[in-house]
Amino acid sequence: YGKNNLQNEYITFKKARKQDLWFHVKDMHGSHLILQADNPQEEDIRFAAMLAAYHSSGKDSSSIPVNYCPVKNLKKIPGGKTGMVTMSSYKTIYIDITPEFIEKMRAK
Repeated sequence: YGKNNLQNEYITFKKARKQDLWFHVKDMHGSHLILQADNPQEEDIRFAAMLAAYHSSGKDSSSIPVNYCPVKNLKKIPGGKTGMVTMSSYKTIYIDITPEFIEKMRAK
């Protein structure tokens, strides 16, 4: 995940593969998060969404909306700020952050 606009742009457009999944909280400030998995399972998607929510301005909320899509569906906004993107096709997952789940996944 990126910790600022420069890192967000780097991981999204330099480090990520086109088929990787990109995650970001909906309508809030937050980190871009890349899931690099050839066949991500639901648990992988939920964990990535939870981490994106955790690293956002909405981390203290419940039922946090997180948008995700393949990196190939992202484009830089012409003339926009560093790290700003548009999505052509995406899904939204609503997630609650559970510290136990994050600790369990970090231990793997």
